[in-house]
Amino acid sequence: MADERLKILMLAPTPFFADRGCHVRIYEEARALIGQGHEVRIATYHLGRDMEGIATSRIPTVPWYGKLEAGPSWHKPFLDILLLFTALSLARKFRPDIIHAHLHEGAFLGLFLKKLLRIPLVFDCQGSLTAEMLDHGFIHRGSFPYRLFLYLEKIVNKSSDFIIASSGAGALQLAESWMVPANKVKGLIDGVDTGMFRPLPRDEARRALHLPLERPTAVFLGVLNRYQGIDLLFDVVKILQERGTSPHFLAMGFPEDEYREKAEILGLGELITFTGRVEYQKAPLYLSAGDIAISPKISLSEANGKLFNYMACGLPTVVFDNPVNREILGDAGVYARHGDPADFAARIEELLRDRARMSVLAKALRGKAEKYHSWRSRGEQLVGIYRELKKSACQ
Repeated sequence: MADERLKILMLAPTPFFADRGCHVRIYEEARALIGQGHEVRIATYHLGRDMEGIATSRIPTVPWYGKLEAGPSWHKPFLDILLLFTALSLARKFRPDIIHAHLHEGAFLGLFLKKLLRIPLVFDCQGSLTAEMLDHGFIHRGSFPYRLFLYLEKIVNKSSDFIIASSGAGALQLAESWMVPANKVKGLIDGVDTGMFRPLPRDEARRALHLPLERPTAVFLGVLNRYQGIDLLFDVVKILQERGTSPHFLAMGFPEDEYREKAEILGLGELITFTGRVEYQKAPLYLSAGDIAISPKISLSEANGKLFNYMACGLPTVVFDNPVNREILGDAGVYARHGDPADFAARIEELLRDRARMSVLAKALRGKAEKYHSWRSRGEQLVGIYRELKKSACQ
């Protein structure tokens, strides 16, 4: 039983693969499982690119939908109906042992498949659905859509056979706020491929990106939007500019056009380089252009997977002080008061002035990534959960 090869059907209601955090988790979990001898099939949207070694089935092309960035859309229910039928067709051929559903939409579809196929459903929860929609300004608290999505979220949380949360804080919230039994939820934070993400020559990276060689550089990698803290980041850059102490900022992610224009309007264009979307395989080189890394993410409902890549590249990291960031970085993080751009700017200044501290933090973060955060260990934990569920289902 322990050596039995499992078949896992992953539901990914997103344009996989599009070089962003949620997709990295899906990809690396699948790779870890395949590396341990299990079979994985991913059912996803028509958009995105296929990743080598990952068997992927896509819904029929929907010509009017081309959204690659994160965030809700009223078009997604239609895409999710197509995804349900695509996954069902795939399941009839593949005959999976487990459904592993990413995001609440995936878990909602998984409830139907679970009943039809009579196999367990694992819900990979990366934050609260309603909280995410509030963060994006897609719904308003107390409105009918808010109450509807809150109800759907309760159904998904209650009906999944097991929930893995992308942070310990998320697992605690599921147990305490959503009343999910403690034996049905586990925190399984993101990991990192430390062979791929590692410190690389800084000058080589800066030349590739046409960055100034003589100035310190602060790097950001992720989706560019308000809840990731990009609007607040402009306040940070402005404060440092006025003090005459600003490093150069490298903002890697998309959609970038609106923010590039905003930087020019604010007179910050010379201080920030926008790359647009960065392919996952190129991210280690680009991150190595930095002296430090930053994540001004203000959402309290989601994980912060980019921090693992920062750690593996040995980048001292400035973040807001919250449970998710503390769980990942521990004593090796540099923390600013939550939502306070002035304090965030001050932490950047202090860090860049203290080269000895930067060196100590860089070594500590790299060591932490290597020792505690490999994707292989995450895959082993997943397999343990799958086996327990399959065993219970057979009894």
